Amino acid sequence: MNQTDFMTIPLSVLGRRIISLVQETGKITIFFFKGFIHIFTFPLQLSKIIHQIYFIGMKSLFVICLTGAFTGMVLGLQLYYTLIKFGSEGVLGSAIGLTLIRELGPVLSAIMVTGMAGSAMASEIGIMRISEQIDALKTMDINPIRFLVGPRMAAALISFPLLAALFDVVGIFGGYLTGSLLLGVNPGIYFSGMETSVSMVDINGGFIKSLAFAAVVVTICCFQGYYTHTRAGGFGAKGVGISTTTAVVHSCVLILVTDYVLTSFLL
Repeated sequence: MNQTDFMTIPLSVLGRRIISLVQETGKITIFFFKGFIHIFTFPLQLSKIIHQIYFIGMKSLFVICLTGAFTGMVLGLQLYYTLIKFGSEGVLGSAIGLTLIRELGPVLSAIMVTGMAGSAMASEIGIMRISEQIDALKTMDINPIRFLVGPRMAAALISFPLLAALFDVVGIFGGYLTGSLLLGVNPGIYFSGMETSVSMVDINGGFIKSLAFAAVVVTICCFQGYYTHTRAGGFGAKGVGISTTTAVVHSCVLILVTDYVLTSFLL
């Protein structure tokens, strides 16, 4: 092997990786649009959508409330001891409200739902794939993406903003517990500062992020489960486990990347 081969081998490997990444991105994009379009195809699958709203939304309420409460309480502690150094503890409510509504509410609620419901989506569809249930749907002339992905995407687009709003409200009262009841910030100043500083632009920005995160999570998790059989790392139960892990990791990373991109446009 000459010196030229040593130089071209890394370039060829890099080229194959880039081509594979572009192909995978294209497949995921087409998968998303197919699932999104099938939300509106008739007859509407209202019963399946309601079932998925219960699965994604209702079953995540406890963990969302628990996470929101302790996030708000920690924010109250950290921000209070930071602001008091500058004599600005009166803006504690504004700081907590803006931090939760703009960033932490949509992001943390999406990550928690990914761990709760996203992993279940990937494993459920993956098991259906390896047990040939998806092939059976095709045999019966039932569109698998419409049947499996459409209701989940519709339910996520409804559930994610509501869960983020609940996270914000619980987090704000968590900050009130530590900031006002434990550390002595005046409750009137806490809530009035929040009322004057938080605008509809901030709230709408949080909802936009939640909708984007819903699309990302459902697309990635359903895609990983749907194409479990094509995974080179393993087949059967091992393949489902790898698909589920990959779905959760990729979803969480893309949530953070999407948050940065949207924040740069919304600010």
